[in-house]
Amino acid sequence: MNSPQNVSTKKVTVTGAAGQISYSLLWRIANGEVFGTDTPVELKLLEIPQALGGAEGVAMELLDSAFPLLRNITITADANEAFDGANAAFLVGAKPRGKGEERADLLANNGKIFGPQGKAINDNAADDIRVLVVGNPANTNALIASAAAPDVPASRFNAMMRLDHNRAISQLATKLGRGSAEFNNIVVWGNHSTTQFPDITYATVGGEKVTDLVDHDWYVEDFIPRVANRGAEIIEVRGKSSAASAASSAIDHMRDWVQGTEAWSSAAIPSTGAYGIPEGIFVGLPTVSCNGEWEIVEGLEISDFQRARIDANAQELQAEREAVRDLL
Repeated sequence: MNSPQNVSTKKVTVTGAAGQISYSLLWRIANGEVFGTDTPVELKLLEIPQALGGAEGVAMELLDSAFPLLRNITITADANEAFDGANAAFLVGAKPRGKGEERADLLANNGKIFGPQGKAINDNAADDIRVLVVGNPANTNALIASAAAPDVPASRFNAMMRLDHNRAISQLATKLGRGSAEFNNIVVWGNHSTTQFPDITYATVGGEKVTDLVDHDWYVEDFIPRVANRGAEIIEVRGKSSAASAASSAIDHMRDWVQGTEAWSSAAIPSTGAYGIPEGIFVGLPTVSCNGEWEIVEGLEISDFQRARIDANAQELQAEREAVRDLL
């Protein structure tokens, strides 16, 4: 193993750095959970001017944690400075969904944040930049950011479906009394919204097909809506949006993207037309990570039951794209 002194430092930009998601996210980045425990990191914290004080407090706590891998922290309200030389970026900063808030409100409130950030990434980031959009509506925000970065391959922009993927595993593990690591080949198709389709068609646990172990009515009437509406359920109970679980899932996504994994994951990536999904949208698909790139799991048979739900997501994402057409 190389010592940290002999490994290039990775620059990681986190937007919305004073927020609750970042408060859980930053410690795990600094602890080496994305690039590995032999790779030093430099953190670049982007915030709006009125929240810079909060970001400074976060930076103080990070420094007080004395992480061996943490080399430097930059705090700024300037996107060009924040993304300068960035190897990875977590676009977290967004207006959180409030109780009872409609998705159209999220599009209106958050859409214009991501165009300028995409341009700053285009103009300043490192050639190997990987961008994970966490702030909702994540799929369409990723589309906006990517459109503003024409010199960066679209595949370098992702939207986070890993939280939905992890929620699906958790619900199955609870239902069947099994460990979360025992489940394979789960996918959440589509949009990080209530139309999303957590799919157990191909899933196994301990070598058994999950569809043989659960009742179909439970799957359709309980599991699918429970996963899709979990964020709203947490807001109802906690009074705030998911934070720690979102941060944990963001770490899972970026770690697997960087380090690779043969296990299926759900990632919202630019559609290539696979599985009849129109190009030009960012959509959750079954993926594996190889050599730093997400690859779509190909050749899966799609039933009429699946088709209807996948198509509903594609239609919603196309409608969102039309709603922000002026930003693309």
